[in-house]
Amino acid sequence: MNKDINITESATKQIQNLILNENKSDTFFRIRVNGGGCAGFQYNFTFTDHQEDHDLIIEKNKIKILIDDISFNLLKGSTIDYVDELIGSSFKINNPQATSSCGCGTSFSI
Repeated sequence: MNKDINITESATKQIQNLILNENKSDTFFRIRVNGGGCAGFQYNFTFTDHQEDHDLIIEKNKIKILIDDISFNLLKGSTIDYVDELIGSSFKINNPQATSSCGCGTSFSI
């Protein structure tokens, strides 16, 4: 686990389930912060089988999470969780650097 970003057990289990459904043991889970969204930056979650030179790897329970160095700096101190709520299930990021976020929680500003 990385000391700068915490991945909860719930998020880890969901990533493992999604990778099993993809039926690829060499799949990475990528977390990226993109410009845009209603609050300035937007979280993006994807699968990839390609690692870039500027990617940092977080390994937990046999899964590998890729975060590019720019996104990593915007996510430092964050906790990545997977929640099952009445409105639906999704990955949620608690980012202490964010000064505001949109109502759905997928975008933020610093």
